Amino acid sequence: MAAFLQWRRFVFFDKETVKDPSENGKNFQLPVGISACDSGRGHIVLGDMDGQIWFLTRSLQLSSFQAYKLRVTHLFQLKQHNILVSVGQDEPGINPLVKVWNLDKKDSGSPLCTRIFPAIPGNKPTEVSCLSVHENLNFMAIGFTDGSVVLTKGDITRDRHSKTLSLHEGNCPITGLAFRQAGKVTNLFVATLEKVQCYTLSVKEYPRIELDTHGCALRCSALTDPSQDSQFIVAGDDCVYLYQPDERGPCFAFDGHKLLTHWHRGYLMLLTHNNKSPSNSDYGSRQTSPTEKHILTIYDLDNKFIAYSAAFDDVIDVLAEWGSFYVLTRDNTMYMLQEKDTQTKLEMLFKKNLFVMAINLAKTQHLDNDGLSEIFRQYGDHLYVKGDHDGAIQQYIRTIGKLEPSYVIRKFLDAQRIHNLTAYLQALHRQSLANADHTTLLLNCYTKLKDSSKLEEFIKSNESEVHFDVEIAIKVLRQAGYHSHAVFLAERHMHHEWYLKIQLEDLKNYQEALRYIGRLPFDQAESNMKRYGKTLMHHVPESTTILLKRLCTDYHPSKDSTDRDSLDRTAENKANPEEFIPVFANNPRELRAFLEHMIEVDPFSPQGVYDTLLELRLQDWAHEQDPGKKKFLQEAALSLLRSDNTVFDKALVLCQMHNFKEGVLYLYEKGKLYQQIMHYHMQNEEYGKVVEACKRYGDSEVCLWEQALGYFARKEDNCKAYISEVLQHIDENNLMAPLLVVQTLAHNSTASLSVIKDYLINKLERETQQIEEDERKIRQYREETAHLRTEIQELKTCAKIFQKTKCSMCNSPLELPSVHFLCGHSFHQHCLESFAESEAECPTCTPENRKVMDMLRAQDQKRDLHDNFHRQLKCSNDGFSVIADYFGRGVFNKLTLITDPPGGKSGAGNLEAEFNRDLLINTKRNV
Repeated sequence: MAAFLQWRRFVFFDKETVKDPSENGKNFQLPVGISACDSGRGHIVLGDMDGQIWFLTRSLQLSSFQAYKLRVTHLFQLKQHNILVSVGQDEPGINPLVKVWNLDKKDSGSPLCTRIFPAIPGNKPTEVSCLSVHENLNFMAIGFTDGSVVLTKGDITRDRHSKTLSLHEGNCPITGLAFRQAGKVTNLFVATLEKVQCYTLSVKEYPRIELDTHGCALRCSALTDPSQDSQFIVAGDDCVYLYQPDERGPCFAFDGHKLLTHWHRGYLMLLTHNNKSPSNSDYGSRQTSPTEKHILTIYDLDNKFIAYSAAFDDVIDVLAEWGSFYVLTRDNTMYMLQEKDTQTKLEMLFKKNLFVMAINLAKTQHLDNDGLSEIFRQYGDHLYVKGDHDGAIQQYIRTIGKLEPSYVIRKFLDAQRIHNLTAYLQALHRQSLANADHTTLLLNCYTKLKDSSKLEEFIKSNESEVHFDVEIAIKVLRQAGYHSHAVFLAERHMHHEWYLKIQLEDLKNYQEALRYIGRLPFDQAESNMKRYGKTLMHHVPESTTILLKRLCTDYHPSKDSTDRDSLDRTAENKANPEEFIPVFANNPRELRAFLEHMIEVDPFSPQGVYDTLLELRLQDWAHEQDPGKKKFLQEAALSLLRSDNTVFDKALVLCQMHNFKEGVLYLYEKGKLYQQIMHYHMQNEEYGKVVEACKRYGDSEVCLWEQALGYFARKEDNCKAYISEVLQHIDENNLMAPLLVVQTLAHNSTASLSVIKDYLINKLERETQQIEEDERKIRQYREETAHLRTEIQELKTCAKIFQKTKCSMCNSPLELPSVHFLCGHSFHQHCLESFAESEAECPTCTPENRKVMDMLRAQDQKRDLHDNFHRQLKCSNDGFSVIADYFGRGVFNKLTLITDPPGGKSGAGNLEAEFNRDLLINTKRNV
C-alpha cells in the first residue's frame, strides 16, 4: 500500500477558465441545470433538468434538442461509434426510459432515436443509478438503486435483435458498472456500496466472482485503458483499489471522501472534499455547503507522483476531450486543464534533481531514445558532481549508443576511478560500439588494475560474444607483456600472422610456431613460410626443411586423425619450390636435400630447382680434392645438364664460372654453338681439338676451316702439320680461293712455301682440268646451237612432210580428219578434242613445254631481285660463280617471250611464232 502523502506534487497542468469567444473575453457559460455529462467523438454532451441534450463543440458552439419531456439523468457517449445512450423521464413518477441516439442521422433536425425502452427491472419502479455500454454495441448494463442490474444483449440499437435479462439482484444500490474486453472474453464489473463483483459474459451461465467485500460511492469507479490491463478502479474513502476479473490488484492509500473518479491516458482523477461522509448509505449524496470546495487531484500511478491538485467550487463533472481535461462547476463555469508538454515537465523535474522520476516519466510518455539518453546523461552528471561515481557510471552506461563515449571517458581518466572507466568500457564492448581506441583503453585498464581474471574473462568470452577489435587487443596485450594472453587470442580468432609474430619474436618458441604453420590451410601456410621461413630455417633447419618438403609436394594440414580422414584428398596443394630457395640462405646442406627431394618426387620441377641444384653440385665439384668423389660429382652435374630441365643461359654461366670444361662443351654442342667450341679450344691452345672440332662440325659450319686456318696462320709455333691437314680439307671441298689461302698464310713466319706447295699444285691441276672441261662443253653447245638454227631455218623455208601413220594418242591408224604438229606428232581430230587442253598445242609435248615455260617465267620474276643478288654475292666465297649463275639465268638480259594468242589455230600467220617458241624450248631442253 502506497501512501499518497509520500508522493511528490507537481503542477503538470495549466488551469485556465474557458472564455466565450463571442463575448469579448467573458467566461463561457454552460447551460443551466446540468444533470448528466459525458464526452467523446469530438464533443461534450450535456443533459439538463428540462430534458434537453446539449452538444458542445471545440469551437464552443452549443446546440441542443429535446430528448425527454421532464429531465435527463444519465448519458453514455460511445468512443468508437457515434452512438449516444441516454436515460431520462418523460412523465412524473419512477419510470426511467432508455433511448439510443444515432448522431450521424437526423430526424427533423434532431439525432435519430433508434430505440426506446423502459428501464425497470421486473416491472418494479426503481431509479437508475448507473449506465454502461460495450463499445461493440452488443452489451448494455443498467444499474438500479434497488441493487439490481439489467443486461441487454444483442444489437442495443434495435429492439428486435436484442434481449434483456436481469443479471444481478441485491439489496445494496449499484454504484458502478464497467465492461472489460480481453481477447474473446467479456467481463462486467459491478460495484455496490458493499461489494465488488465480476461477471463473465462470454460464458453462457454468466459466472460471478466476488472480488471484494467493500464497495464505493456513486461515480467513484472507473476502468483503466488497455495499457494498464483494463483494471477496474474502485475509490473508497480510505483507499483506491484496482481489480482484475479474478482478483484484486494493487491498492493506493488516497484518503478523503471521494465524489468522482475518472481515468484517462494513464492519469487517475479523484474529486474529494475534506469532510468524510458519516456513512456509506448516502451513496449518491453530492450536497455540499455553498462555501465548501472540492479538491481535484490527478495521480500518475505508474510514476508515483501527483501531476496536479487544485480546489474548485462545487464540481459537476470532469471530462476529457480535445487533449485536455474540462472541469464543469455548478456556477455554469468551465475550466480547462491543459497538460504541459513532456519537455517542460522534464525540465521541472531536472530543476529538482528528480532524475529517476524524469526517466520513468519519459518512458511512460514514450520519449524516443535520444530524449532518454539526454536524461541519463544529466542524471549521470548530477551523480558525478555529488561524488557518486559508481551511480554516475551506471547512468552513463545507459547513454551508450547516443552519447559520445569520449564525454564519459574524459571524466574517469583519473587513476582512482579506473574501475568505473573499466565498467563503462566493458558495457561499450558488450554493445559492439567500441572502436580500436576503446579496446586499447580497456585492456590498459585491466593491465593497470592487474586484474588477470577480468582480462581472461574478456578475451576468453565465446566467439559469439566478442564485441571488440581482436587485432587491437592482441597489439595491446603484446605491448603490455601479456604474451600468453595475446597468443591465446590470436590462435582462437585465427590471426595467424600475430600468433607467429609473438611466438617467434617475443616467446622465441620456434618449434611451436612451425607446428602451428603445419596446421594452417595451404594458402596461409605458404604465405607464412615465405615470411618466416628464414628465421625458422636458422633455428630449426631440419624441421623447417621437412615442412617445406610437405608444402611443395602434396600438402595437407596436420590435424587429428578424425579430421585427417575428412580432408579432401582429391585436391592437390603444391607450392612452387623455386619460391622457397631463398629461405635456405646459409643452409646449403638442407637446400641440397630439399632440391634433391623435389626432383626425385617431381621430375618436372621448375627449372630454377635444377639450376640451383646444379650450382650446388658445381660448387662441391670445384672444392672437392678427392679424384674419385670429384669424378662422381662431375657425372652428377652432367646428368642435370642432360636432363634438359635447366635454363641454358644460366647453366652455361654456372659452368663457365666454375670452369667446368665438360659442361661448357656439352652446352655449346647442345646449343649448336660450334664456333664457340672451337674458340674454347683455341683459347686453351688445344690444336688437335681445334682440328677435331672442324672435322666434327665443319659440315654444319664450313667457315670453321677458314677460321682454323687463320688461327694457325697467326700462331708462331710450328703448326705445319695442322696447317697441312686444314689445307687438305679446304682443297678437297673447295672452301677457299687459293689467293685467299696464300694471303692468310702470309702472316705466319714459320709457314714456308713447302707447306702450300702441294695445295697449289693440286689446285692448278684441277683448274686446268676444269678449263678443259668448260672448253669441251662450249664446243658442244656451239655445235648443238648450229644444229638447232639449221633445223629452225629448214622449218621456216622448207615444207614439212608428215609421215606418221598412227595416232600418237590412241596408237590406232590415222584416219581423216587428222591433226599434225611440227613436233612430229599426229592425232585423230576426235582424240585431240577429247584429250588436248588447247588445239594449238601438242598434248604429248605440252607437259615438257610447260616446265620450260615455268622455268623461263621464274627466271623473269627473279631478274629484279637485286637485294637477294647482293646478299648472295656478299656472303659467297666465290663471287664470280654467283655472277655467272645470274648471267646464266638472264638477269642482265631483257627477254621477250612470244606466245600464241588465245584461241589461235595453227596456220601460216602463226608459223613464225611457233618457230621462235620451239627454238626457246629446245634450247632450254638441250641445256
